[in-house]
Amino acid sequence: MSIAKRGRLYHLRRRVPRRYSGVEPRETVWISLHTDSETVAHSKADRAWSQMIEAWEARLAGNSTDAEARYEAARDLARARGFRYLDAGAVAKLPVEDVVERVEAIPAAANQPDPAEAAALLGTFPEPRITVTKALQHYWTLAREKTFGKSEDQLRRWEAPRKKAVKNFVAVVGDKEIANITRDDMLDFRQHWLDRIEAGEVTANSANKDLIHLGDVLKTVNTMKRLGLSLPFGELSFKEGEARTRPPFSDEWIVQRLLAPSALAGLNDEARGLLLGMINTGYRPSEGAALTADTIRLEGHVPHISIEPTGRQLKSQYARRVIPLVGVSLAAFKEFPEGFPRYRDSATLSATVNKFLRANGLLETPRHSFYSLRHSFEDRMLAAGIDDRIRRDLFGHRLDRERYGKGASLEQVAELVRGIAF
Repeated sequence: MSIAKRGRLYHLRRRVPRRYSGVEPRETVWISLHTDSETVAHSKADRAWSQMIEAWEARLAGNSTDAEARYEAARDLARARGFRYLDAGAVAKLPVEDVVERVEAIPAAANQPDPAEAAALLGTFPEPRITVTKALQHYWTLAREKTFGKSEDQLRRWEAPRKKAVKNFVAVVGDKEIANITRDDMLDFRQHWLDRIEAGEVTANSANKDLIHLGDVLKTVNTMKRLGLSLPFGELSFKEGEARTRPPFSDEWIVQRLLAPSALAGLNDEARGLLLGMINTGYRPSEGAALTADTIRLEGHVPHISIEPTGRQLKSQYARRVIPLVGVSLAAFKEFPEGFPRYRDSATLSATVNKFLRANGLLETPRHSFYSLRHSFEDRMLAAGIDDRIRRDLFGHRLDRERYGKGASLEQVAELVRGIAF
């Protein structure tokens, strides 16, 4: 690298790296540093060379046959030259001096303006057309901050409803370019869900979730890609009926049926351990499955488990908590002090347990499920008059008022839970 004066100003002279020979015909380039001070020229040289590298990289990307990649490369190239990419119509509306500045910034070779540079600075690259399915592909990258801390299973669960929403829309309306989605398209999609609701196939809640997930995908792409579209998503949701919750198992059912000798003998050991662990802790199935030797603490005065964001994302900030182990739940964790590796990264736990309970007549009603054990634990706490603060702390729920102090000690909570445990 050398810096020398050419005329009144200093220039940087460097050989072109072999990597860029396909987009830069010159073997050596002279880059103006726009100063007549040698000291300033040296301070600006590294930045000027970095900008040149950025421009060459953008031009390499522009060689792609993918229209979106070429468009993004044009935007990057304009930015590397110190300009914001504008389409040709917007460039034409600029003040004359601004247009002249862009024209003068276009490098020339053999007295001919470089076509790629000219297209980037004058905005003649056509804006790519993004279809609904293409938008979903972009969404995974554009919304990646929403996935930070999620385990593989949590990521799968997060992606699935968004994939489903896009698939449903394409099946009804088609894989349209998102710029061409009309209000009629969205009303047709809503009608599709209304027909299914009236037929009893789905609930209004399910339909609304599909609309929300589709809107999330397209709105995120519209915003992050700076497309400036006015998407027709307003006033589409359905009035939701009362949310259906799983009923709790009665105490009698738990004692006489679920805890009857050999009642769970046909269930695999780890699933059985997780079920028994849930009876006196009320943890979410995924929380129990994620426990490890580090978060199962059987030593000490009060055996307990610690629900932590280890290798996974918790449902909320309130879900981080400790739960004492007593009764059949303590016995289960003594059998599995290192946790349940079979289900740690698997989404099959609930399906396995529910299938077993259903096949063996262990569901109190058709609406009951494995998750009903969580509700049973909560109901037993309520019936025993356990303080609302303690119940919410054990369940990982938000308190409806500000939390003061540390709350009850683990010893105090353990004593209360022993009074309602099986």
